[in-house]
Amino acid sequence: MSVISIQRFDRWGFVGLVALGLLLGMAFQGSRGLWSPDEGRYVDGALQMLDSGDYLVPAYSPSEVNLSKPPATYWIIAASMKVFGRNTWAARVPYALFYLATILLLYAMGRLLIPEKPWLPGLVYGCSAFPFIAANLVTTDALLTLCEAVAMYGFLSFAFGSHEHSRRSLLLMWAGWGAAFLAKGPPGLLPLLAIVPFMVIRDGWRSLARLFPPAGILLFLLIGLGWYAVVVIRIPWALHYFLHGEVYNRIFTAAQHRNAGPIKWAAVYLPTIVLGTAPWWRSLARTAGALLARTKSKGAADSAGSIQRLLALWFFIPFVIFCLAQSRLPLYLLPLFLPLSLAFSLELRDRIDLRGFGQRAWLGAWIFALLAVKAGVAYGVHPATDNRLLARRLLSVTDPGGYSAVVFIEDTALDYDIEENTPWGIRLYLDKPVYGVAWHSPQAGVALCKALRHSGSALLVIDRGLAPGIASTPDCASAGVIDLGEWEQHSLKRVRIGRST
Repeated sequence: MSVISIQRFDRWGFVGLVALGLLLGMAFQGSRGLWSPDEGRYVDGALQMLDSGDYLVPAYSPSEVNLSKPPATYWIIAASMKVFGRNTWAARVPYALFYLATILLLYAMGRLLIPEKPWLPGLVYGCSAFPFIAANLVTTDALLTLCEAVAMYGFLSFAFGSHEHSRRSLLLMWAGWGAAFLAKGPPGLLPLLAIVPFMVIRDGWRSLARLFPPAGILLFLLIGLGWYAVVVIRIPWALHYFLHGEVYNRIFTAAQHRNAGPIKWAAVYLPTIVLGTAPWWRSLARTAGALLARTKSKGAADSAGSIQRLLALWFFIPFVIFCLAQSRLPLYLLPLFLPLSLAFSLELRDRIDLRGFGQRAWLGAWIFALLAVKAGVAYGVHPATDNRLLARRLLSVTDPGGYSAVVFIEDTALDYDIEENTPWGIRLYLDKPVYGVAWHSPQAGVALCKALRHSGSALLVIDRGLAPGIASTPDCASAGVIDLGEWEQHSLKRVRIGRST
């Protein structure tokens, strides 16, 4: 094949990936309602930023700060809703764009590692079941994956590309790490633990000095740590919360109630990898074997072996850390589909040729199947966690003009339960702030009064077992409490409070 034809094929491959990403990412993107807990929580936080004008400190409501995640996800959702309106599509369209951008970054990596078929890594990632599903979920993980893709593209350009652009490549890498840290904190830096041993094995200990240029470190500090520094100065307890609540507890304790225990990692992560790599199952065993073999090999390697070694370290080091940590969810593995897609592409490059009708037909059938699943879930699956349906049912039994906020009073003493169980996403559909109160916590009465004072009038949605003990609003000068009866295992009360209090 001539150089001209290769360039033309690359161009068509790029255009094809753009079309693939837009089709799979955008189709039915706003058709499904927000599901709790994650989707509702992130959209609620973005709406709180828009309503309050405070874009520095994420919050559930005017009186409840939420520092469980950095602000990048909230900022992007808020910007999208500012442009496209307050609707489910606007909340999810950034995730289709993250998905597309990640596919195109894998194309760029493919130009470095698989120049004969640079489109293949993007095709593998875009058509894999798990990244496709994740592109329709409002979480931090798709953004984190994109940021890590930026960082690793910078590193690959430095390690395998032209030396004349090595400085720019390293700056791009450190900017990517800064963005990853702003997206999800310390987990965003896990691929660095693969880069360091790779460089030592390939180029020796002295090569590490080149990885940490002062300009790159400064860029990382400004992008990644600037927000944390401001928040720690502004909120005295924030540093302890970040280090203890979000790092120590997630790694060493079961405080998050997310599949802790010695073997739960297998039940969460192995199905994610096996099912999530569809339709490339036939190559899974061969790819895993090649990566495992490369982790055990010692000494120098040729260019192809060096690439496989990097991919093996990039996948297995974070994977082992995820398995050891006591907070485990399937989406934590989404960034690992970057090295998996590259590794699959190395294994498949001699067998995938889309110039043949048979493979094009197979690919078209798979894309149709993915879209059918997405549409089927959007229109046919309605779990109890669907915030849009919950909002509709609540509106069917209450007059929305009679209250300015919704307060869920829950039968728990734990803030974690409030975070996970409150349907924060109904704020998008009711256009009213949502509060959560842990009734058995020492500050429950104070929290309830704060919510009432902020709103002036509120609908209390009370867990049924608590209703007899909440006959009035404690410590608040109420202007009126109206009992609205029972509703779906809850009691409803409408409360008005004088602003002078």
